[in-house]
Amino acid sequence: MNLIVSVSSDWAIGFKNDLLFHVREDMKYFKAMTTGNIVVMGQNTFFSLPGQKPLKDRINYIISDDPTLSVEGAFVVHSLDELFEELKKYDTDKVFVIGGAMIYKTLLPYCENAYITQFNSSKEADRFFPRLDESDEWRLASRSELFETDGGLTFTFDKYERIK
Repeated sequence: MNLIVSVSSDWAIGFKNDLLFHVREDMKYFKAMTTGNIVVMGQNTFFSLPGQKPLKDRINYIISDDPTLSVEGAFVVHSLDELFEELKKYDTDKVFVIGGAMIYKTLLPYCENAYITQFNSSKEADRFFPRLDESDEWRLASRSELFETDGGLTFTFDKYERIK
């Protein structure tokens, strides 16, 4: 299983249920990595999506503790056991965890690869991602060239791999 996330320089990922950075290149990267695959998200992340609709051209799984939640075009599961039973249908290399903070924290131990857009800037935040750069369980496998937005924001696309 994989995860994909954008983080600030202090590994923050969100503020008030929104992303910290809205950068076209990052959105294109996210779409390229996840299209045709399976995405797993929490309920809050789903409700933060544009139009509160499942992501197009992907199989969407929403983890929710609301037993009445039903979403057209997505599968809703209510436990990790239920999620893992559903995910047995797929190649785990095609599964991407896409947030939010609690879902990342819960599913990180089951992930082999982490695709991190690392922004060289910080912003006010109330949600953070575990610092893989300080973890003995993860190693930086690759880093892209440094990109810069028109506004001067710089970032890289990093891939971390779990150390076996």
